[in-house]
Amino acid sequence: MSAARTGEALTYCLNIHPAETWAEIRAALMGPVLRVRAGFAPDRPFPVGLRISARALEDLKKPEARAELGGLLQAERLTAVTVNGFPFGPFHGTRVKEEVYRPDWREVERLRYTAELAELMADIAPSGETVSLSTVPGCFRALAEGAEDGIADHYLQAAAHLHELERKTGVRIALAIEPEPACLLETIAETCAFFEKRLYSPAARLRFAKLTGLSTDEAGDALPCHLGLCYDVCHAAVEFEDPAASLQLLRDAGVPVHKLQLSAALRVPELNAETRRALGKFNEPTFLHQVVARRNGTLSRYTDLGPALSRGAEADGEEWRVHFHVPVFLRDLGAFESTRDFLAEILALHRAEPISKHLEVETYTWDVLPEELRRQSVDEAILRELRWVEEQLAG
Repeated sequence: MSAARTGEALTYCLNIHPAETWAEIRAALMGPVLRVRAGFAPDRPFPVGLRISARALEDLKKPEARAELGGLLQAERLTAVTVNGFPFGPFHGTRVKEEVYRPDWREVERLRYTAELAELMADIAPSGETVSLSTVPGCFRALAEGAEDGIADHYLQAAAHLHELERKTGVRIALAIEPEPACLLETIAETCAFFEKRLYSPAARLRFAKLTGLSTDEAGDALPCHLGLCYDVCHAAVEFEDPAASLQLLRDAGVPVHKLQLSAALRVPELNAETRRALGKFNEPTFLHQVVARRNGTLSRYTDLGPALSRGAEADGEEWRVHFHVPVFLRDLGAFESTRDFLAEILALHRAEPISKHLEVETYTWDVLPEELRRQSVDEAILRELRWVEEQLAG
């Protein structure tokens, strides 16, 4: 059954388009988004996965700009159902790497940005809508020591603000923490433990109750509505997660998946000289491409592809998963493959038991993909991705 028939929102993330200002977001909405909508869902409203930088958010604090965005969405039958609140600063055409996490959840600036982004989404989303807002998984792991309590409290403060927004506007905003390699919250098991100990614990419920004026029982019920997970399929595949087991861990911990990010990574079944040479094309200077290597059941982690490749022949024989988003319709990448099969398994599991109402294709690395993987326009690639996902959902 297709996403449209089940009432789920299937879209793509606008972070594939270089858009750091309101003017550039407007151009993306009026250009590629409308062209994709015309090819994929011409006869029905189309959900959009916005990405709004701190700079664009400043632009959109102006009442006339905010009204223009809301009017554009309404006029073009575009529904604001999700927003990527992960990258704060510039995200294309410059070195991003580990700076993508900053400011992180140790810092009040991240809390402020998230609150203001949620306020914007509450203004432009229809009343009664639930909007997912994906965000940084704490901070870069190298900076995490001793920071867990402060990070957790900032998450709780954000959730309290979202609860108040819903009371005022009727729009529910759900903060969706996105585990990622080399971050404080990296694996699903680590993430569940963090939720159980610091976000859903009796102490966390009491803190949330004080922030909101709710009773502790009411706080326990409300917290998951505003604080849950963004399950990025590429990230989970890189971590060698088991699809069914990882989702069961989340269910057992009571952590809702507010957004399912549909993405595929690089998979090298067995590293050798040929695959090392082929991986060199993906070793680019813009984004962080974390590597998880497996040998005899043991995992080794590398913060970026360059340091992993510098090991040379000593790494031969390992299986590698590389955090480099590739179009989800591609499996064969020449010398190696993608983790598309992992994604297909996740979608089959979703078909059997829905994981999330928000499904978002995310392939932000389009501009830095090797040229042989970009033999079509970005609009055509996005359409192919959405159609491939819809085929998987149809079974």
